[in-house]
Amino acid sequence: MTSTYRTTNTPGSVPGPRRRPPVPKVADIVRAVTAGEPKVRITAYDGSTIGPADAPITLHVASERGLSYLLTAPGDLGMARAYVAGDLEVQGVHPGDPYDALLALVGGLQLRMPSAGEALRLVRGLGWERLRPPPPPPQESTPGWKRTLAGLGLRHAKGRDADAIHHHYDVSNRFYEMVLGPSMTYTCAVYRSPADSLEQAQANKYDLVAGKLALKPGQRLLDVGCGWGGMVRHAAREYGVRALGVTLSKEQALWAQAAIEREGLSHLAEVRYLDYRDAPLEHFDAVSSIGLTEHIGLRNYPAYFRALRDRLKPGGRLLNHCITRAHSRTSRKPDAFIDRYVFPDGELAAPGRLVTEAHDAAFEVQHEENLRLHYALTLTGWNRNLVENWDACVSEVGLGTARVWGLYMAGSRLAFERNEIQLHQILATKTTKDGVSSYPLRPDWTA
Repeated sequence: MTSTYRTTNTPGSVPGPRRRPPVPKVADIVRAVTAGEPKVRITAYDGSTIGPADAPITLHVASERGLSYLLTAPGDLGMARAYVAGDLEVQGVHPGDPYDALLALVGGLQLRMPSAGEALRLVRGLGWERLRPPPPPPQESTPGWKRTLAGLGLRHAKGRDADAIHHHYDVSNRFYEMVLGPSMTYTCAVYRSPADSLEQAQANKYDLVAGKLALKPGQRLLDVGCGWGGMVRHAAREYGVRALGVTLSKEQALWAQAAIEREGLSHLAEVRYLDYRDAPLEHFDAVSSIGLTEHIGLRNYPAYFRALRDRLKPGGRLLNHCITRAHSRTSRKPDAFIDRYVFPDGELAAPGRLVTEAHDAAFEVQHEENLRLHYALTLTGWNRNLVENWDACVSEVGLGTARVWGLYMAGSRLAFERNEIQLHQILATKTTKDGVSSYPLRPDWTA
C-alpha cells in the first residue's frame, strides 16, 4: 500500500495539501483481517475479488453500506446485518438454508486482528465516514441495555419477557405453519431413525415426554411455555389427560385454542395466554416445560423451579426440556445475532446448573438425557420446509425476516452438530419428606 502522505514541496516552499491515500478495495480489507487465503470466494461492488475462482460458495459485498455493516460490527452481527438487508449476497446456496455456506465459512475464513499500522492505513484510506454504523435492518431488536433504558423493565420482568416473546413468536402463525409443518411444534423432535419424517419425530418427542411423566387417563398436566399447544393436544388426544397449557404469546394461545376446538378436545385441553408464574396453584399430576427455560434467565432459576414444584402434587413428576451450553466456561448469553434478531434476553445454562437448581428446589432428579443431534435433524427439517415454501414465506413476512430465519436455523443446526450447544431433558419428582416419589425401581418408559 502507498505511504500515508506525499507532498510535492521543495525545501522552503509553502506546504501543499496532503493527499488522501487511495481507497482500499474490499479484497484489500479482507486480506488485512484474514489469515491466509480464504477458501471461499469473495467479490465486491468495487470489482475486487479474493479466494479461489472455482469455490462452490461466493460471498458478494453488494454495496458500500454492506461494507460499512461488516466494518462497524465485526463478526456475526455485521455479517447478519448485511445479509438481512440484502447488502451481502451468498451465492451457491438457497437463502432458506444457507447451511453449506456457514459450514464453508467455519474452515474457510480465518479472521485475525490486523496490525496497528495496517488498521491505521485502512482507516485513513476508507475515511471516518465509512466507519459510521448504518441504521440496522428493521428486523433487529434493540440491545438489552437499551431495552432497559426504554422502560421495558429489568431483564426477565414479566412485561419485558412478554415483549421478548412477542418479538420471536408473534411473527405470523401462517409463517410458522409453513416452516414447522402440521405439528406446529417449535422444539426439538426425537428421531428413532434419521429416516423419520419431521412429523413422526415430533410425535415421538411427545410420546417420550408422556412416557417419562407416566401420563394416564384422568390425570392433570400443566404444560408451561406451551407454544401452539402441541403437547397439550397430544396428551389429551393420545393419553386421555386433562391438560392446561400457558404461553406468553397471544397469537400462539389463539391458534392453540382454535386447534383444540377443531380437534374436539375442548373437554380435556385448554391453552391460556398467561405467564407461567401466574398459572393455577392447584396440584397437577405432572408438569412439562418444553423450550421455556431458555427465556427465563439464570437468576430466576430458583424461583422458576419452586413455582413448578408448587404446582405439583406430592409424588408428581416434572420434565424440563431446554437448550443448554456445552460447558460452563462459555457465556450464558447468546451471540449478538441471536440476541438482536431471534431470542432477545435469552440465556443458556450448562446442564449441571439445571440439575443443581432443580435439586436445590427440593426436586429429586431421576433421569437426564442429551438430545443434541436430534435438534440438528429437527432444524434440517425446518430449513427444508422453509426452502419448499420460500416464495409463500417471503410473501407472508418479507424477504428480510425470511432470511433471518434461514440463517438462524442453519446456524443453530451447525452449532448443535459441532457440540457448541446441546439439548437436555431432565426428569424429576416431587418426592415427599418420607421419601415417597412414585418413581419405580427402573424407568417405566422407553426411549
